[in-house]
Amino acid sequence: MADLAAAADPVLFRVIEAANGRRIGIATLNSEKTLHAIGLPMIRPLDAQLRVWAADPAIACVVLQAAGDKAFSAGGDVKTLAKAVRDAAPGTFPNPAALAFFTEEYRLDHRIHVYPKPLLCWGSGIVMGGGMGLFVGASHRVVTETTRAAMPEIAIGLFPDVGGSWFLPKLGTKAGLFAALTGAPLNGADLLAAGLADFGLRQADRDAVLASLTAIDWTGDAAADRMALSAVLAAHAEAAAGLLPPSKLAAQAAAIDAMCAGDSFATVVAAITGYAGDDVWLQKAAAALKAGSPTTAALVWAVRARAAGLSLAEVFRMELCIALHCCANPDFPEGVRALLIDKDHAPQWSPAGLAEIDPALIAAYFDAPGWAAHPLADLAV
Repeated sequence: MADLAAAADPVLFRVIEAANGRRIGIATLNSEKTLHAIGLPMIRPLDAQLRVWAADPAIACVVLQAAGDKAFSAGGDVKTLAKAVRDAAPGTFPNPAALAFFTEEYRLDHRIHVYPKPLLCWGSGIVMGGGMGLFVGASHRVVTETTRAAMPEIAIGLFPDVGGSWFLPKLGTKAGLFAALTGAPLNGADLLAAGLADFGLRQADRDAVLASLTAIDWTGDAAADRMALSAVLAAHAEAAAGLLPPSKLAAQAAAIDAMCAGDSFATVVAAITGYAGDDVWLQKAAAALKAGSPTTAALVWAVRARAAGLSLAEVFRMELCIALHCCANPDFPEGVRALLIDKDHAPQWSPAGLAEIDPALIAAYFDAPGWAAHPLADLAV
């Protein structure tokens, strides 16, 4: 075992030897106090090490996990980003800190989607926002009985990014829209049913699973090694049969379909926020949309149409433009203030209501800032 980072680093890297002489690279997110909030100090070393391991013929498989059991990642380091937005000179667009953060985050997310070797991501505990961006692209995605996933950007004036425009529709046309508008938490069974996760395992078995990887007869052929990894994870999944909580989306599919059946933004929002049933999960989802940023809700509706038919790379390029415009809107720093800094849960959104949303302003969120070349122009798939 070779330690490649100090204990204080935001990501720890180590390599373990497999039985046949090949090696397994393990990257561990290492900021438990922040629930592994993703910022550039985490993104940059992780992206660099993934590139090194991809080019190393001795590395047969990569594992991405997080220290502790509470969270894989609760999302991006939006407090740091919001401070950079507040501190920028008036009229600065795009914000330099936002441009660096989102460009490098999306590039990392895309790298995971197209990684040339088996990549196992252990998505237990909280997997939200930017954490979902890291998780969903892995070739082998593990959920457990503790998985609590969501794209809750409605609460802070951003939008479901990190490829959310591409992967949320996989929940289903209406379920994906519902999840984006409300930030409703999903469990492991929800992700498995949607094809956003591959194996449901027991959280307590993580060390045993990692140990079992050393016994795989790795060949260096990516396709064969992915199949071998799948077989090992499937064997462990048998021990977790029946352990995962039932799917929330499946249990409420009829209600969600009915609420999201309208062909206009106003109709769908009114149906969700007007929910009068007794299901607590749906009640909380309705309350989150009602309290959330009207601009974010309008963006969710607009993205739904614009993302249809786009490739993953095209989605990331579109999302970068939207994210930069969000950082030029007062809703983002205000949402972060209300939720994470002052914690008064009383954001003053601008505009304050859906009726005040200007469709032309929403359309402008998709406009590029006038680059000679898009920062993500080289993403190919």
